Amino acid sequence: MTRPADRVWILWALASCLGLFGCQKPADTPPPDDAATPADRDPTAEPTTGGLALSSPAFTAGEPIPAKYTGDGDDVSPPLQWSGVPDGVASWAVICDDPDAPSPRNPRPDPWVHWVAFNIEAAATALAENASADPPLAPNLAQGQNSWPADNLGYRGPAPPPGSGTHRYFFKLYALDTTLDLDAAATTKQDLLAAMEGHILASAELMGTFERQKP
Repeated sequence: MTRPADRVWILWALASCLGLFGCQKPADTPPPDDAATPADRDPTAEPTTGGLALSSPAFTAGEPIPAKYTGDGDDVSPPLQWSGVPDGVASWAVICDDPDAPSPRNPRPDPWVHWVAFNIEAAATALAENASADPPLAPNLAQGQNSWPADNLGYRGPAPPPGSGTHRYFFKLYALDTTLDLDAAATTKQDLLAAMEGHILASAELMGTFERQKP
């Protein structure tokens, strides 16, 4: 026969197992990895395969871009090189933009675009200095529109407002599984991003800085 004290103990144990006395899962316990929902990201800025790396012999990542490659110098595109090429590359594309224009404290809603280039040959692992020359030095290189209102095809280098602080310039490289059928002269950054969607095998970026002092 069950004694009253035993019945109390049994009821307490059942209640505990049902979560009434602190056995429940804490509210802030993270979900398992396979249940986690990834944050929204720009798919064109997220590598889909590891290993692709972009660099330049002209400047180190995070360091100033030499004046030669800016509006204060020769305004030619800097040399770029990459490694860790994924399988299946059919072409390469490059975008360079400045998210700090007109100033780091008061940026534009959209980054200022300095270069839109695509259909770079699959075998390429570098772009020479001034690859954006007219005609381009790189085989098959097609160049779209930058953000300038005039003379807006091809590369135009950093030219921030004097005294607007240090700007960051992101060179973004995309490995594509196709070539793109685009009218280069009419192609904007957004056009290129839309055309690349679903075709990016990997991406990498290199950031350099530039600042113009007040006169």
